[in-house]
Amino acid sequence: MIVVATFENHLFVELAISALRQKGIAPHHLFAVPLDRRTEPPQLLDSIHRADGFSFLDLAAIFGTCFMLLGSIYGYVLTWGPIIWGIIGAVGGIGFGLLLKWWLNRNTARRQTNMRAEIVLLIRCDETQWPMIERLLWDHHALGLAGIRDEKAGGR
Repeated sequence: MIVVATFENHLFVELAISALRQKGIAPHHLFAVPLDRRTEPPQLLDSIHRADGFSFLDLAAIFGTCFMLLGSIYGYVLTWGPIIWGIIGAVGGIGFGLLLKWWLNRNTARRQTNMRAEIVLLIRCDETQWPMIERLLWDHHALGLAGIRDEKAGGR
């Protein structure tokens, strides 16, 4: 059986490895791989082939349309008329949507830069050791955990 666990780049990985070695897992059955962090900042505009959900234009288009509609409606009772107030509402809505999306993405980008790189820990073990290893890894603050039956070792 192969156990795959992910950890933050922290001391808990070292503690988990040493605890696994104390429980009888051989060193050549443990493999830890640190993942690289993304160094490039996220793109501001989405393309047709890549969309990450942080587009600026979606919220700007929504607010531009809503404010243009409100400007056109209330422009009948205001002095400049519905066309001018519709244009003012569209420009104001687009500006408001861009500013709001910039502010929301700025906070999200800060959270993403504070995230630490993860470490993937691979463990080869017997299926009888799975409950002990699972409990030990969860106790050492694993982010995620999966067990895969190894076909070569006689698993299902």
